[in-house]
Amino acid sequence: MIAHYLLVIPIAYLLGSIPSGYLAARWLAGIDIREHGSGSTGATNVLRHVGKTPALIVFLVDVFKGSAAVLVAKQLLGGDAHGWLVAAGLLALAGHIWPIWLKGKGGKAVATGLGMLLGLLPAVGLASLGIFLLVLSFSRIVSLSSVVAALALPALIWIAGYSQTTAYMGLGVLAALLVVWRHRGNIKRLLAGTEPKIGKRSSQAHDSAPPP
Repeated sequence: MIAHYLLVIPIAYLLGSIPSGYLAARWLAGIDIREHGSGSTGATNVLRHVGKTPALIVFLVDVFKGSAAVLVAKQLLGGDAHGWLVAAGLLALAGHIWPIWLKGKGGKAVATGLGMLLGLLPAVGLASLGIFLLVLSFSRIVSLSSVVAALALPALIWIAGYSQTTAYMGLGVLAALLVVWRHRGNIKRLLAGTEPKIGKRSSQAHDSAPPP
């Protein structure tokens, strides 16, 4: 049983570290996506510099990484190991942001965060995605939509009835802070009115993150 706990840590991190955006850009366009746009390996940067279909595939793989980390932990430890399930999800996020294969330069973890939530708290994950899509439909700005959805996460966890579970509330606060921190450059551009909207394709365009 102890071995199962020890296995969760590397499995979750390595799942998160799968460099989907980097590989898609390298294989399909022959570029290092980290040298284009914002340098993020996320789906939005792939969309701007590689194309729609590769970006969709990257998004789906990144969502899968977050869900898989939580589901593997559930399989190994059981559904009541709340703290460890949360830890597995956070390790997947860490792997996506700081992948071992890319010298710690990855994405912004919003799609992987969505996958984590779908594996851990599906209703919260779907609600978060709904907020993202709602804001995006009005603003057409991915980073703004991502930050708003992230900031709403603690409230969504509370509304869903998990406020008494310290691990889940802690996850909500930590994930929100992490997303805001990863989008600090985007927030500066939002305040300056220079953040690009969806559909803008430019070598100077900065990336935000894929859906939360």
